[in-house]
Amino acid sequence: MPKHASDNHNSLKAVRIGIDTYQESVVYMRDDCHICRAEGFGVQTRVRVQAGAQSILARLNVVESLADLLPAGHIGLSKIAWDRLGLEEGGSVSISHPAWVNSLSYVRSKIFEHPLNQRQLQAIVNDVLAGRYTDVHIASFLTACANHLDIDEIAYLTQAMVDVGTRLEWPEADIVVDKHCIGGLPGNRTTPIVVSIVAAAGLTIPKTSSRSITSPAGTADTMEVITPVDLDLESIRRVVREQGACLAWGGNVSLSPVDEILIRVEKAMDIDSQGQLVASVLSKKIAAGSTHVLIDIPVGRTAKVRSKSAAQALQRVFEQVGGRLGLVVKPVITDGSQPIGRGIGPAFEAEDVLAVLGNLDDAPDDLRARALFLAGQILEMAKVEAPGSGENRARELLSSGAAWHKFKAICAAQGGFRELPVPSYRYSVLADRDGVVKAIDNRKLARLAKLAGAPNARAAGVRLLVKVGDKVVRGDPLIELCAETSGELKYAQTYLEQASGMIQFRRS
Repeated sequence: MPKHASDNHNSLKAVRIGIDTYQESVVYMRDDCHICRAEGFGVQTRVRVQAGAQSILARLNVVESLADLLPAGHIGLSKIAWDRLGLEEGGSVSISHPAWVNSLSYVRSKIFEHPLNQRQLQAIVNDVLAGRYTDVHIASFLTACANHLDIDEIAYLTQAMVDVGTRLEWPEADIVVDKHCIGGLPGNRTTPIVVSIVAAAGLTIPKTSSRSITSPAGTADTMEVITPVDLDLESIRRVVREQGACLAWGGNVSLSPVDEILIRVEKAMDIDSQGQLVASVLSKKIAAGSTHVLIDIPVGRTAKVRSKSAAQALQRVFEQVGGRLGLVVKPVITDGSQPIGRGIGPAFEAEDVLAVLGNLDDAPDDLRARALFLAGQILEMAKVEAPGSGENRARELLSSGAAWHKFKAICAAQGGFRELPVPSYRYSVLADRDGVVKAIDNRKLARLAKLAGAPNARAAGVRLLVKVGDKVVRGDPLIELCAETSGELKYAQTYLEQASGMIQFRRS
């Protein structure tokens, strides 16, 4: 029988510490706590915490009793631990050892390069979602799988990630389309434009996007400066019923909740393996109810995918895994040699999107052209247009104002337009020589925008004022660095002074 908080010998009063530990439940106990001593709990021990019928697994941090940070007879809980238990002030919890996690034996098997079957991967995913894995366990799983998953394993992992989350259905639509960009290309904010064009053509495209993971802005970050994106499931269903599309943040609806956990650890480890990438993308698309998905794979020397051969290998994996799961997947390889548009950061990318959709004269040509190409590919994939004619139809929908009208209607359905934020601090980077722009480093430019505060500071980032092939003379502006605080601007300027080769020149 499970022990409850009423069992006094292992019961402690709960205190909400208020520390944000993101998705990992953490508890804090004194080093002189009788339970720590009796049970042999130490720093980083995994413990089971129960409050009534609710229980969680949490990582233990030990607090020195002399510091007097936590009263005797009390246990501190991080924000996520407190919320998961549904505690109220003054409540009690019981502490015990957790049961052994059987699926860890499958992780050890994978470490020794044995293939995993569908049942084993499902067990791992279930235990990750239940919080039974520490970050060390998750990191071990990710490392064991990094570029060591075959097509079957990727398909099993993808399906397992779908099965533990929420799944949207659109019975009124035979074809439901979506798109995803692999990333690594600053300013490549084509999604709002593509969604507006495709929805204006009459297709259903329930677009749920992520916030930034490693970039200066994700689609959700950019859209959030224009309109509310934090929609619940019923709101997403309503908007899509009304407009055929939405532009929402996916993290609020648990479409692939295990993916969020894995991504957090992947980010800390700085790994991005092919199998995990494909499972991450396709699990979210299947969960969103998509039947047809376009995958944009930018290739460039400083993009995420650096060679055409690597892109082609990724292309094949997407197609094969999608086929196994009944999903039509069309990966396209695109130019990732330099940033797209002028803005890097939420507000500046939003300006570019609005300029293209509004058919403004100064809208960035490269963003417009890329969005038209991708929208055309979707129209052809969904057989709305014949092969070779999709891009022309996309251009008509954009230039006629139909896409702009659809975008405004989607935003109105999601809660209306917001006024774009404006940066308080700016700094211009000037050319120190005459020449022609030879190359722009995607990674360094993205890092500069992040150090300026993007995406958390919505008005922070970079305006890129030149493109590869442009002629410049000494003193011409190349970059406008923007921040919301003087401290963030100075922090980014320090990196700017140290980073060489962000924009490279050749003699004209």
